[in-house]
Amino acid sequence: MVIAETGPVTDRLRVREIDDDEGRRLVRIVRRGSGSVVTWRRAQMVLLSAQGMDVVAIAKAAFTSEDRVRDVIRNFNADGFGSLYPKYKGGRPPKFTLGQRREIKKIAKAHPADYDLPFSTWSLGKLGEFLVAEGVVDDISHEGLRVLLREEGVSFQRLKTWKASKDPRYAEKKARVEYLYAIADREVAPQAGDPEVIFCVDEFGPLNLQPRPGRQWAAVSGKNTEPGRAPRRRIRATYTRTAGIRHLFAAYELGKDKLFGHIKPRKTRARFLE
Repeated sequence: MVIAETGPVTDRLRVREIDDDEGRRLVRIVRRGSGSVVTWRRAQMVLLSAQGMDVVAIAKAAFTSEDRVRDVIRNFNADGFGSLYPKYKGGRPPKFTLGQRREIKKIAKAHPADYDLPFSTWSLGKLGEFLVAEGVVDDISHEGLRVLLREEGVSFQRLKTWKASKDPRYAEKKARVEYLYAIADREVAPQAGDPEVIFCVDEFGPLNLQPRPGRQWAAVSGKNTEPGRAPRRRIRATYTRTAGIRHLFAAYELGKDKLFGHIKPRKTRARFLE
């Protein structure tokens, strides 16, 4: 007698009972975070199932499909730990569809942390194993992945640091500033309630006077130096400010392309608003 599985029955799929040694082995694979990404992902699914989590919850936690979770659990129940390790085979390079190429490019440009992976940068090996584990492709070699990414305009580059705002209204404020700039540049017409005059305030400095090397005609130095020649005249750099400092308050009018400014001995809020 054969009983066909239905939706509710498959959701109750559980990994077989595992002993303490198997449990410790699964924990070591998950905690180590090194080696094959495919093995790490499969071990994570099996461990979550052993802890009583259902297929739907495992799929959400592992960022994968429910069918993939069911395949991993069934394979582990049948073959044990051997099913956790991928079995790669050679052959003719596969041809990928447009959808597959777009998904590979999307994942390659994302951060591994977005997929709950314990490393910060994709290597070709880790990226290929992750694509296989997620079911994006059945198999892909390192060279095939490199060629595909190069054809899609993706290359391995140095990371650059930047500062990001933690203000939850950052996007809203940025859009407002860009809109005001567009009004000032006369790219858009101001609407009702919009200002007609835009003031952009910024602070630059302080700027210190720096000595700059000059040029002059002088006798040749080195091996052909004239005997008894006096040293060349030098202009001493001035690093001290015996008369204090000054502040330049300036305004640039975009419409007339003209700069207005005045110098003040002190920089205060009151003097700025004068």
